[in-house]
This record gives sequence, structure tokens and C-alpha cells, in this order.
Amino acid sequence: MKRLFIIPLLVLVLVITACTTSPTGRRQLMLVSPEQAISASKEAYVKTLQPLDDKGKIDNNPAVTRRVKQITGRLIAQAIHDYPRTRNWEWSVKVIDDPETVNAWCMAGGKMAVYTGLLNKVKPTDDELAQVMGHEIAHALANHTAEKMSVAMASQIGLMAVAVAANDSNRGAALTGAALAANLAIQLPNSRTAESEADRMGIELAAKAGYDPYAAATLWEKMGRVGGANPPEFLSTHPAPGNRQATLRALAPQMMKYYKEKKPHPVYPL
Repeated sequence: MKRLFIIPLLVLVLVITACTTSPTGRRQLMLVSPEQAISASKEAYVKTLQPLDDKGKIDNNPAVTRRVKQITGRLIAQAIHDYPRTRNWEWSVKVIDDPETVNAWCMAGGKMAVYTGLLNKVKPTDDELAQVMGHEIAHALANHTAEKMSVAMASQIGLMAVAVAANDSNRGAALTGAALAANLAIQLPNSRTAESEADRMGIELAAKAGYDPYAAATLWEKMGRVGGANPPEFLSTHPAPGNRQATLRALAPQMMKYYKEKKPHPVYPL
């Protein structure tokens, strides 16, 4: 009985002591450090892009690449200004030639990609594309990759504790469940809380970089029309409440003070 009590208690203490605070003040579970997430993402970025690069599917349209880098570079410069800890990140953005995939992402440490399917099917204006990339950068700024990895680890630790506390006949099943839970947690999309946080941070970042905040709502209107009954991957991996557009539209007036501010908008060299 003592073992049944002590092990879950130790897990609870570990989880509580591993909490940190996001840039918006939200409490986050952080069993994996942001540095560990950045290191893992750097390796994953190379493994993801290398096969595509070998096939000539990376940055193969100079005009499109210049546009993406110009917009993203302004956002990065603003992110570094607002979050100096990101100054030493190895920022990067690549355009992946995949006309069917409507998606974009940013790993921990600022490793980004956008697919030509998003550019060609959604046809975002520069202001709307800035909202896409600002949203993705916000995920990195808020350490959402490390948070998701931590949730996966917590799931695994919790189920392993159950396995240890269980009798031998149930232990194998519990350990199998732990591995499954860890894999699922890593593969699952960001939570709605994380999405809302990235929306809030992203629209502000874009406004400060000189992009119209009202474009956030029009972007999601366009995104919702793409694919009809089969929503694009960007929507499937970015779950959101039904009032997302209304929320972004309501945020826009608050962001206009940043958008109208008279200041230079430097571009980070990519």
C-alpha cells in the first residue's frame, strides 16, 4: 500500500516543480527544457528537409523565397527585439514545393517552413502571410514544443508509475500504454489553449512588424474556404474554437497602436 501511495506522490511532486510560466502568464508543464527542445528540433529539421532538398523541392522559386524571407525576416527582427533570449537562435525559413499541402510550421529555436500549397491555394496577401508566420513564430516563443514534449513525458512517467505499483500481470500492459501515450502526445496538435496563445502573440508580433492586424481574421476566412469538406492540413493541426475569427477581429483594434507606430522595420537576414 505504501508503494501505491508514494510513487504517484513522487510523480505529482515532479510535475508541480517542473511548471513554468509562458510569455502570456499561463502556467506550463516543462519537464523538457527549451534548450533540449531546440536541440531536438534542430536535428528533426535537417532530417525533415534533407530528403526534400535532394529532390529539388526546397526554395526552388527565387521570387517566392524572397517574398517569404522578407516577411518572415521582419517578424524575426521584431521577435528578437521583444524576446532578446532568441537572439542566438539559428533562425531559418524554407519554402517547400508541395502544391497540395496547405501548411506552415515553426519548430523550437525558430526553424520554419511554409508549403507552396498554402501560398497557391489560400493566396494570402503579405499582411495575411505575416499572420501565418507570426502565429508559427509565437509557438516557438512560447516554448510550445517543449511543452508538448513535457506532456508526452508526463504521460509516460505517470503510466510507468502505475506499472510499477501494479502487480506483475498488469505491468506489461501499463508499460505498453505508456509508450503509446508518449507517441500520441508528441504527434497530437497543439492544444486550443496553445493555439489561442499563439494567436494573441502572433497578431501582436505582426502588428509591431508593420503588418495589418485585421488580416488575421481575413486569413482564417480564406483558410476555412480552402478544401471544402476536406479542411487543409493547417486547420487539422491547428484546432480552434468556432469563434476564432471573431476573437482575432476583436483583438485587431487593440493592435492598431502597434501597427500605426512610426518606426523602422528591420529585416533579419535569412
